[in-house]
Amino acid sequence: MSEAEITRMKQKTTPVPLGTLIGRELRNNDKVEQPTLKYGQAALAKKGEDYFLIKLDCQRIPGNPLTSFSVFAIFDGHNGISAAIFAKENLLNNVLSAIPQGISREEWLQALPRALVAGFVKTDIEFQQKGETSGTTVTFVVIDGWTITVASVGDSRCILDTQGGVVSLLTVDHRLEENEEERERVTASGGEVGRLNVFGGNEVGPLRCWPGGLCLSRSIGDTDVGEFIVPIPHVKQVKISNAGGRLIIASDGIWDALSSDSAAQSCRGLPAELAAKLVVKEALRSRGLKDDTTCLVVDIIPYDHPVLPPTPRKKQNLLTSFLFGRRSQNARSNKLSAVGVVEELFEEGSAMLAERLGKDFPLDSSSGLFRCAVCQADQPASEGLSVNSGPFFSPASKPWEGPFLCATCRRKKDAMEGKRPSRPTITA
Repeated sequence: MSEAEITRMKQKTTPVPLGTLIGRELRNNDKVEQPTLKYGQAALAKKGEDYFLIKLDCQRIPGNPLTSFSVFAIFDGHNGISAAIFAKENLLNNVLSAIPQGISREEWLQALPRALVAGFVKTDIEFQQKGETSGTTVTFVVIDGWTITVASVGDSRCILDTQGGVVSLLTVDHRLEENEEERERVTASGGEVGRLNVFGGNEVGPLRCWPGGLCLSRSIGDTDVGEFIVPIPHVKQVKISNAGGRLIIASDGIWDALSSDSAAQSCRGLPAELAAKLVVKEALRSRGLKDDTTCLVVDIIPYDHPVLPPTPRKKQNLLTSFLFGRRSQNARSNKLSAVGVVEELFEEGSAMLAERLGKDFPLDSSSGLFRCAVCQADQPASEGLSVNSGPFFSPASKPWEGPFLCATCRRKKDAMEGKRPSRPTITA
């Protein structure tokens, strides 16, 4: 081909705008960086009160598939199924409604822990207004790329098995029998903790909270139990390396029979669908079918692998202190890519609502309205109640500082902290 012909071909070629080239490059990078999710589910019913949610097509920006994230959740109901069903149908929307619109992915992930708290509390308020007495545990998992955010109340559990062969617990069990901190909180808020009394004064069974006799200190629902049984979740957010990892999310029917390590070890090397079935089978073999037993297995797989790479045998001298690298507020994020390394981004389990919602809820100067940090209802500034409001002359009272709550959510906050009795308003 002559030089003249090459010149003519170059002249005929339509130039590509720089913005288009950058967009293509970013999309290609997204494809490289985004993992593949493979999942499996298995369950055996004893009472029929376990429910689960799998939603893969969520989008931070509606209509933009590059902003996709996935949700996996388990709802273990008690005293009926209505609370579990209600939470399954409403919790996700309540969480998303508490996240500001038009923010970046990094800002969205930072806002997610607070939104999960608001969503859990809002769902509890809405359900209690129905006047039904059932309750439910919740383990709610959001996966966005390599970042995993888990919010939980009750005793369902989520574990992470990384490629280093180390199993990490991403939830905290809210059982009164095993959680001394929660026992102290319940009694400080006006509840009583004790075992069942039988004839002769003997005490039997696990520790329970009275009134109501619930073995858990946190749940959604349970209208007939004191408000010191709170819906405020423990939240943990981690980022795994691009070697991938496996999540096992299950109700207590699994964890009453298997330890976290044994559950992970029982299904290593198997695809997610078969792994979930094997975990349930192993729990049944160990304990029998004494409770509803539900298990979700989610494999977070490197984009170029058809299945999760096999987990190497854990070395005996592995220092688990290197597993987590907590990121301080002022420090730059560490990009940990070594096999089996997990970066901890956030963890908080306080039951005090004011500590969980933050303070950056300013007044909308254009409308003169405050937005409730829990239910997202707009209200006049004269009616907004700050979580920091107290006695007028109290030096600790800072009524001008957010977050702000509507009257209903403020009553809920006070009741959870034992400051006043709360009776839910029942709607027809």
